[in-house]
Amino acid sequence: MAFGKGRENETPTPTRAIPAPSSGSASPGGLTAFIDQGSEFEGKLSFKDTVRIDGRFRGEISSENTLIVGESGEIEATITSNTIAISGSVIGDVVAKQKVVIHKTGCVEGNIETPTLVIEEGARLEGQIKMGGGSKKSSSAPLKAVSGDGSGETSQG
Repeated sequence: MAFGKGRENETPTPTRAIPAPSSGSASPGGLTAFIDQGSEFEGKLSFKDTVRIDGRFRGEISSENTLIVGESGEIEATITSNTIAISGSVIGDVVAKQKVVIHKTGCVEGNIETPTLVIEEGARLEGQIKMGGGSKKSSSAPLKAVSGDGSGETSQG
């Protein structure tokens, strides 16, 4: 919501509630924070609801709900959350209790641990993947970046 634009002739009504901006997702609690493009933060970020990052962040992120990394988002951090949607760049390990989604514009350089992983065609991933949580022995192999040319070829090394 832009303050001061188009509101010159509007009289504020103290009892009127202004709805929070919709992020297009039906997450409980809604979008609680937004780090816009051009912003840079370093440190430890902890939150309970949904946060979207379109700027740069370096450090550690922990969430009880959803982290959205926008197309212009550049993250260098260890991330722990319930659900993580990546459309930008993430360098660091990612742990999700429910799901990780890497959209076609997303790039991850780091290990991913999650029960559900969705990778759109064109997305890039370089790291190890650990799925499930059972007692079976994990046989995760390092993965190299896969081109989004639709060839279906992958390389493990």
